Amino acid sequence: MPDSQMIVTNHGAVRYTDTGGSGFPVLLIHGSSFSRRVFERQFDSELVRRWRLIALDLPGHGGSDNAAQPGSTYTVTGFADCLEAFAEQLNLKRLAVFGWSLGGHVAIEWMSRSTRIRGLMLSGAPPMSRGIIGMLRAFHPSFDLLLTTKQTFTERDAVRFSALCFGATEPAPFTDLILRTDGLVRSTFAQSLARGDGADQRRTIEASDVPVAFVDGADDPFVRLGYLSGLHVPEPFGDGPTVLAGVGHAPFWTRPDAFNRLLDQFLETVAAGAASAWQAHVRRVTARARA
Repeated sequence: MPDSQMIVTNHGAVRYTDTGGSGFPVLLIHGSSFSRRVFERQFDSELVRRWRLIALDLPGHGGSDNAAQPGSTYTVTGFADCLEAFAEQLNLKRLAVFGWSLGGHVAIEWMSRSTRIRGLMLSGAPPMSRGIIGMLRAFHPSFDLLLTTKQTFTERDAVRFSALCFGATEPAPFTDLILRTDGLVRSTFAQSLARGDGADQRRTIEASDVPVAFVDGADDPFVRLGYLSGLHVPEPFGDGPTVLAGVGHAPFWTRPDAFNRLLDQFLETVAAGAASAWQAHVRRVTARARA
């Protein structure tokens, strides 16, 4: 990946990677207990020739600071507030977003309160109604799912969590990131979702006026794929979510070629729509100035 930089937000210093350039920007948001490093296979692909790729470490993860006030930062609304501050400092007035797992839920909350996002792609992040019932409808309840809420991880926990997210490969990838993560992220964020903090995610997605796409693995151990099929969302890739065979929770890592093609197609759609919207805005402003 390209060299990283630091930016200071109201939730602490955040480390990020930015390819720069004139391509339409897309922000990649990682899941719980990982970092921007999980997107190595996107930054090392042809995507960087066409688009401006940006990825950050959320507070409590990777090279970013742990939160000074974890009870407010490590929530769905706190992370969304951090992303808004991050985008403001980078002057990202229009962008696409890819959110994975926790990052997807945070991206939905961010979209509910910001006009910056022109398109949203999600993996492993079913948009759910508020509270426990909404969570149970969107996720498979299991003992493994409880790992996402566990504050203190052993090395064995880290290996198991890596296998659940990335498949049973040897050695388990990114266990160092899992063990580095502030454990309060997992417990605090799970409580935030259970309380129903922030916007109703399902309503936000179903009422969205920007393109929304789902790319999920057929073998995702956490997500109920049938739930995604029941959402009333016009899919840019056809009817219903895109499900990749032989893939688990992290399609961008397990099937990067297929995922990158889909992301490239999605960004084409988003960039074209954003350009049309901007042209319409310019025409409206010009007409008012002449009136």
